[in-house]
Amino acid sequence: MKLTSLMTAAALALVSFGAAAHGEAVEVNNAWARATVKGQMATGAFMTLKAKDGAKLVGGSSPVAGVTQVHEMKMDAGVMKMAEVKGGLELPAGKAVELKPGGYHIMLMDLKAPLLKDSTVPLTLVFKDAKGVESKLELKVPVSANPPAMDHSMHGNMPAHKAP
Repeated sequence: MKLTSLMTAAALALVSFGAAAHGEAVEVNNAWARATVKGQMATGAFMTLKAKDGAKLVGGSSPVAGVTQVHEMKMDAGVMKMAEVKGGLELPAGKAVELKPGGYHIMLMDLKAPLLKDSTVPLTLVFKDAKGVESKLELKVPVSANPPAMDHSMHGNMPAHKAP
């Protein structure tokens, strides 16, 4: 197994272990952040989210970025546009929602340093349930130049905690 695969597996295992102790409100799978180069001030983080009872992804934070927002990239009259998702991203009960390049994603802006390939970055996701109760999930997201290949030998589920 390549060193990068081992590092990714270790990062996913850490997130999976740390979040599993808190319940299963939201599962996070195949999380990764795009590597950057010196001088690049923004990048995206991508993953698949699945809320057991439905929720909204309303925000996030990371010590590597001055601003962390939920964004959508879409075509509008033949022009690619990107903007913050106002009010949060709906996560329908039991349905997987993919955050991917060219679609919904977590935007990390005003980066404090380049995100280096084969490293990890801390990322906190903020959710609201149907009653408006907020919960947070702390992740350590692997950094890669490309989406990680899905490793079917490990499940990679990273459940979020339920709000207290």
